[in-house]
Amino acid sequence: MLKSSFVLGAEIAGVHFNGGDIIFQLLMFIILMSLLKKFAWGPLMGVMKQREEHISGEIEAAENSRSEASKLLEEQKSLLKEARLEAQNMIENSKKHGENQRQEIIDTARQEAERLKESARAEIAQEKENAVAALREQVASLSVMIASKVIEKELSAEDQEKLINEYIERAGEDR
Repeated sequence: MLKSSFVLGAEIAGVHFNGGDIIFQLLMFIILMSLLKKFAWGPLMGVMKQREEHISGEIEAAENSRSEASKLLEEQKSLLKEARLEAQNMIENSKKHGENQRQEIIDTARQEAERLKESARAEIAQEKENAVAALREQVASLSVMIASKVIEKELSAEDQEKLINEYIERAGEDR
């Protein structure tokens, strides 16, 4: 009954079943698919395969470049660290050297100041001795003069005092 209702429905619509057309179209579809596979799909798959290989090669090259860049970056970081350490050492050495020089300059200046003080003290002592010797000489000459005048004439106490004052004034003027 199913068959009869199908045929009845097809006749009403004006469509009838043709098996030869279906087989022909199926055969043409298979031929078309085989031609597409041979001439289009095969070359297309070859191009896709080449493209895949090219992309994987590029990815591998990029990965190698990235790892090499990473290695170079690490090397640069270590070189920079070494350079910083070396610069720090140089700065520390310069500071130590500068401190040593500063201390040497201070020590030399102190020694020179001490030497100048000692020289000044010696010079002052020498000048003092010279002044004392000069005073002794003057006192001695005054004493001799006074004694000779006293011996030459016998003077009264008032005259002696007057004479001593006179000689002291002369001694002050001679200076």
